[in-house]
Amino acid sequence: MRLTRRTLLASTMVAATVRALPGVAATRPAPLARAKWVDGTTPTLHAGQTFGLAWPRGTVTGRQSLAVRDAAGRPIPAQSWITATWPDGSVKWTAHALPADAAIGSGLQVTPGRAAAPADPVRVEERGDLIVIRSGDLRWEIPRVGDAVIRQATRGGRAVLRDVALVGEVRRGSPDGPRIPLKGTIERVTIEQRGPVRAVVKVEGRHMGGGQSALPFTVRLYAYAGSEGLRVVHSFVHDLDPAQWFVSGIGVATSVPMTAPLHDRHVRFALGDDTMFVEAVRPLTGLRRDPGAATRAAQVAGKATPPPAAMDKPVGDLIERIPAWGDVSLTQLSAGGFTLRKRTAPGHAWIDAAEGGRAPGFGYVGSPSGGAALSARWFWQRHPTEIAVADAASDAATLTMWLWSPQAAAMDLRPYRDTMSMEAFAAQNEGLAVTYEDYEPGWDTAVGVARTSELMLWAFGATPPTARLQELATIGAQPPQLVADAAGLHAAGVFGDWSLPDRSTPNRTAIENQLTNLVDFYAGEVDRRHWYGFWNHGDVMHTYDADRHQWRYDIGGFAWANSELSPDLWLWLQAVRTGGGQAYRLAEAMTRHTGEVDVYHLGRFRGMGTRHGVQHWSDSSKQPRVSTAAYRRIFYYLTADERVGDLMRDLLDSANTLTQVEIGRKVPGAARPVLPPGTIEMSFGTVWCSLAAAWLTEWERTGDIRWRDRLVAGMDSIGRLKNGWMAGSAPYHLASGRFVGSGDQVSLSHLNAVFGAVEVNAELLGLLDVPGYRAAWLDYCRYYNAPKAAFEARFGPRKGSENLGEAHSRLTAYAARATGDAALATRGAGEFFAGRAGLGVAAGDPRIRLPGGVVEWPGVSTNAASQWGLAAIQNLALIPAAIDAFVPRARR
Repeated sequence: MRLTRRTLLASTMVAATVRALPGVAATRPAPLARAKWVDGTTPTLHAGQTFGLAWPRGTVTGRQSLAVRDAAGRPIPAQSWITATWPDGSVKWTAHALPADAAIGSGLQVTPGRAAAPADPVRVEERGDLIVIRSGDLRWEIPRVGDAVIRQATRGGRAVLRDVALVGEVRRGSPDGPRIPLKGTIERVTIEQRGPVRAVVKVEGRHMGGGQSALPFTVRLYAYAGSEGLRVVHSFVHDLDPAQWFVSGIGVATSVPMTAPLHDRHVRFALGDDTMFVEAVRPLTGLRRDPGAATRAAQVAGKATPPPAAMDKPVGDLIERIPAWGDVSLTQLSAGGFTLRKRTAPGHAWIDAAEGGRAPGFGYVGSPSGGAALSARWFWQRHPTEIAVADAASDAATLTMWLWSPQAAAMDLRPYRDTMSMEAFAAQNEGLAVTYEDYEPGWDTAVGVARTSELMLWAFGATPPTARLQELATIGAQPPQLVADAAGLHAAGVFGDWSLPDRSTPNRTAIENQLTNLVDFYAGEVDRRHWYGFWNHGDVMHTYDADRHQWRYDIGGFAWANSELSPDLWLWLQAVRTGGGQAYRLAEAMTRHTGEVDVYHLGRFRGMGTRHGVQHWSDSSKQPRVSTAAYRRIFYYLTADERVGDLMRDLLDSANTLTQVEIGRKVPGAARPVLPPGTIEMSFGTVWCSLAAAWLTEWERTGDIRWRDRLVAGMDSIGRLKNGWMAGSAPYHLASGRFVGSGDQVSLSHLNAVFGAVEVNAELLGLLDVPGYRAAWLDYCRYYNAPKAAFEARFGPRKGSENLGEAHSRLTAYAARATGDAALATRGAGEFFAGRAGLGVAAGDPRIRLPGGVVEWPGVSTNAASQWGLAAIQNLALIPAAIDAFVPRARR
C-alpha cells in the first residue's frame, strides 16, 4: 500500500535552521525494520495488530510502499501509513496494521515492496446517517446520531447483537443519593481509516439523563480483517461537581437477540486460571432425571440440544418445571476477589454461584443462533468492575461491561481534607514544609480528569467452543502486542541517547543488573501494595516509609507519584532498549494513567497536570511538567495509538492556560514583575521543554513548519540570553514563542532538567541547528555539577539548588560526549557512582526481604529510582569508557 500523508510536502522544505544531512553513499542495503512480540513468546491468537517502526534519516521516502513478511520471508497482509517524518521529508516513523488471522510467528520484517492484500478486506461504506463496516460475512452498522454507538452487527444477514450503548449512572447530593441512569448520545462521528486491513471510526458525544448532560466521551471502534470482534477504546472526562454528583456506574452494554429455547441459551464467564463458568439459562445437567448423555454434552458444548421430545423421559415432558436463570453477574469489587451470582428474575433472590480471585473480565451470552461477548482489559486491576447478563430468559438479553460497577460505592472525588485554616499562602507554605503537600482551596478538584479503557466486543454466528472463548478472554485481558526491535530503533537514532543492554564489563554488568532489579522491584510493589483501582491503576507511590514498612500513601506530596521526576521516561527507555517485556507493560499502564487521570482535559486547568499527592488531583501545583507529551510520545510511536495522539495534540496551546495559572505564585519573597499582556514568566526546563515536546511531536507528525518555527524561536531566544540556561527562566511572549529580557541572573533549579528536558533537548539538537541554544545547553550540562570555583569563574555566585547530583551526571556526560572532553567524562562517571542526592546503588542490590515475603528497599523514592535509571541508561550510551574505568567504592 502506498504511503501517503496530506501534509508530507510541507516537511520537505529545508530551512536554514534545519541541519543538513550527512553524505549518503551511492549504494546501500535496502532499509529493513523488524518487530517481535513484546512479551517474548508467540501468542496462539491475536485480535489484529498495530505497531510502529522507526527508519534512519534519509532511508525511506513517502513515495515508497512497504511490505511486511514473517521471519521466513512469507508475505503478511498489511496496511501501512506514516506517523512522523524527518526534517528532510524522509520517513521517520511508520505504523502497520495486520489482520487478526495473520500467522505472524515469532516476529516479522518490513522492507520496501508491495503490500499483500487480506483475503477478506475490511470495507467502509457510508449510507446517509449510517456507516457500515464489512469484513467477510460480518457487518457492523454505526449510526451518526442517536444513543447507540453500534446499531447492530449481523452475521450472514442475521442480527446477532443490537443497540450497543454507553451506559452510566450518577447519584445526586451524596454517594447514597437517588440513582439517575445515563446513556451516551452521539454528537459527532468521524471515519479515520477505511481499510483494507483496519478501519477506525471515532464517536464523540455526552452522557444524558435526568436533565443532565455530562461525562463527555470519545469512543474509537477498530475493525480488523479476519476478526469477529471490534476493539473499543472508551474515554470519558469527569466534568461533574464532585461535591454534588457521584458517578456510580460507567460502562458499555449491548442487546443480544434470544430466539432459541431457554435450554439452548448459553452464558459464559471467564474466572481466571484457565477456567470458565459454562452454563445455560435453563440447565439440563445435574437434574434428578437424566435427559441423556447427548443432551448434556450438547448443552455444555454450546450446541443445540435434541428437541424435548427426543430427550430421555421424563425431562423433555417436564422441561418447563426447570427454573430459568435470566440474570447473571460477576462483580470484582477489589483486586483480590470476585463474586458470581445469578437469579431467575428481578424481584427474586440472588444465588451465589462462584467466588474467586482475579477474573480476566470476559462474558458471553448467546445461543446456536448467535451471540455476543465483551471483555475489558485490566478488569480486576481497575476494580470495582462487573460483567452482567440480564433478561436472558426474554426475547433479548443485555450484556453489560461495567467499568465502574453500580454494585460498588459511588466514586467519591471530593477533596480528602478540609482547608485546615490554610486559606492564605503563608499557611499553605507551612503545610508544604511539614507534609510536602502544596495545598490551596479550590485547586484540589477532579473536574476535568479522564480515564481511558480498552475493551473487545465480539459478534458470533453461534456459541463458540469454550476453549475458543478462553483464548479470547486471555487476549482481552492482556492483548498480544508487536513492538519494534530494539536494535532497529537504536540504529534509527530515535528517542535521544540510550544504549542497548551490555554486560561486557563489571561496571556495565552491575548497572544492567540494577536496571533489571528496579523494574522487577516496582512490578512487585504494584502487586504487593495493591496499587490498583479505577483511578489509581498505572501509577506508583512517591516515597517509602521505612518506619511503617509502608509507602507514604497518606502523607501529602509523598503519596502518588504523578510522573514526578519522569518514571514514565525511565520505564519507556528501559522497555525500548530491552525490547519490551515487563518494563513495557508497566510503562503502558502508566501512560494510560498519567496522561488521563493526572492531567486536566477541560476547565481552568486544561492542559496542566497535577503534582504528586494523596489524590491524583489534590495538589495545587498544576504544571506542564506532568502533562508533557515527552511522557506519551514513545508509546504513540510504538503503537500509533490514536487516543494518545489526541492527548498530545490537545497540549499544543496549553501554554495559554499559564496566563491564569501562575506556577510560582507562592514562592516566598519571589520578585513578581508586572509583565506586558501576552507575556508570562516561564522556566526553560519544567515548562518550555515540557511544552516543546508537544510541538516537536506535532511537527514530526504533520510536517507543519509552524511548530518547527516555534521551537526555533524558543531555542534561539534562550541562546541569546546572557546566561542562557543558567538564567533558569525568563519572560516568554506567547504569540511569538520567544523569550525576552536580558537573562543576566543565575537561578538554578534541580527540577529544571529532570522532567524530560534532557530527552527533548537531545532530540531537538539532533534535528535543528541553533548554535546559540546548543552552547547554552552545553554550558548548563557542564556547569550544573561543576566544582564551585569553576562555576563561579564562569557565572559568578551560584544561586539556587544543588540537589540531584547523581541525576545530573547524565548532563555532564552529555557535555563530555558533545565536546570530546575525556576529563569531563571521568567527572561524570564519578558523579554517577557517588550517588549524591540519588539512589547510589549501582554496585549492589540493597533490597531487604522481610518476614511474610515483603520486599523493602529502605529509603527508596520513585524520584531517585527514575533518575538513577535514566542516568544509568544515558551514561552507558554517552560515556561508556569512563563508566568502565571507574572503580566504585564497593570494590576499592
